[in-house]
Amino acid sequence: MAVAAVTTKPLHKTLQKKPLPAGRPREWYISHNRRLKAMRLAIALLDTGVYYPSSADNDKIRTTAERIGIHPPSDTTCRMVRALIRYGR
Repeated sequence: MAVAAVTTKPLHKTLQKKPLPAGRPREWYISHNRRLKAMRLAIALLDTGVYYPSSADNDKIRTTAERIGIHPPSDTTCRMVRALIRYGR
């Protein structure tokens, strides 16, 4: 029986953040950041075994946000998280 080597190095290189494009309306930046937050939350929920939108109520989503260290999402962002889980399969 072979034993896998354990490493503490990340398996992938982190992406460099780029500045957002200038000159867009404020609403564009708000919706862009909301989509990014919803994606991070959906990934975190999927990693914990929440595969159905009905299992992801607002309290569970907000608890997950607190656990991963981001601000609590609004009701709109919670709806976006459930939509990502629903249609992202």
